[in-house]
Amino acid sequence: IIRELDNRVRKEIKDESTYIIKDNLVHMAHMDICVAAHVNGVAELHTKILCENELAPFYKMMPEKFCNITNGVTQRKFLGAANPELTALISECLGSEAWLNDMTGLEAFKNYVNEDAVQHRARDIKHANKVKLSQFIKKQRNIDIPPEFIFDIHIKRLHEYKRQQLKCLHIISLYQELKENPSMEMHPVAFIFAGKAAPAYRQAKLVIELILALERLVNNDSDVNQKMRVCFVDNYNVSKAELLFAAADVSEQISTAGFEASGTGNMKFMLNGALTIGTMDGANVEICKAVGPDNMFVFGLSSEKVKYYNNHPGFYNPWTYFEKNRKINRAVKALVDGTLTRINPPYGESNRFHDIYNEWLHGKDGNSPDRFFVLRDFYSYDAAFWQMNYSYQHQAEWLKKSLLNIACAGRFSSDRMV
Repeated sequence: IIRELDNRVRKEIKDESTYIIKDNLVHMAHMDICVAAHVNGVAELHTKILCENELAPFYKMMPEKFCNITNGVTQRKFLGAANPELTALISECLGSEAWLNDMTGLEAFKNYVNEDAVQHRARDIKHANKVKLSQFIKKQRNIDIPPEFIFDIHIKRLHEYKRQQLKCLHIISLYQELKENPSMEMHPVAFIFAGKAAPAYRQAKLVIELILALERLVNNDSDVNQKMRVCFVDNYNVSKAELLFAAADVSEQISTAGFEASGTGNMKFMLNGALTIGTMDGANVEICKAVGPDNMFVFGLSSEKVKYYNNHPGFYNPWTYFEKNRKINRAVKALVDGTLTRINPPYGESNRFHDIYNEWLHGKDGNSPDRFFVLRDFYSYDAAFWQMNYSYQHQAEWLKKSLLNIACAGRFSSDRMV
């Protein structure tokens, strides 16, 4: 059957890059594309990349097959069940719960985002959810996180392109700044991580170790722990997700542009009123389009720029950023100078995180150095972080942006996607 399908493709298409059987291997994706009625990406940017890069030969020959179906999330689970108080507030404003089965109705919630009473209710609901998550973290990890802190949450599968290591580098930099100047003006922030790592993915496991090292370094240092805390929520699952999404003030969506197919955590955060710090990657592009760039914090390289760098090896040199930016220089050095390991007896050797250092500055396993552009995007991310921190200190404006994110989340329902 497979040979017959391959023969048909060869008769119709004279491009061997599309053949189903090639080099004595069966290329399953080629077979799928050739026999399917439709081929879709899971976000507008993903579909564009499929058409222009990954599946370009197929797209040129059968463009009518290609379409976009942006991912969605189940609002009845991740808002209705996870955040019943917020759900009740929205239903009260809209006059019924009909919007839970037709998310286009959520658009009408825009009419209420400027009302003081609605803002105050939303603020109290968020605070109660933060208290709930704080109590859970205290019980599970024995880490105290005051609910008055900004809850800055990064929930992603552990992967280098999702750049938990960029977040870690920034936490190191903030730690160093606060050590120099403990009275630095900054609304206190709790940096909370969650996510799974593939069992054999050594670098991902090393990033988890890095987060845990930061926990011990930051949380036990009285010079800084009134301004920042760090926590890794282990054994991540849907029950924990419900607590985390409902309590989040800030949604970290910081993958290297062009690498995230879609992502749905960003939608769950948005539904619960968190503001996004994000690159223009995956569905972040559509979230930005829906809510407007003034209601999220955009930073980093574009997917086009990333593609340009990748097509011109040697054009990007991370050493330029390492040598010329003091924040980057000393934060990167902290990976190998003992800063992170001197109070961490289980991982006491100072070179524990040398692989991350090497990957950024020298490359690893034949890859270019800093292939996910952590150092390149650091300065832009730092600016977005401070913009977020300043914005949070103006609560009326923050609450309006939070409610507007909820009102603009209608198109990200799985009902529409299905």
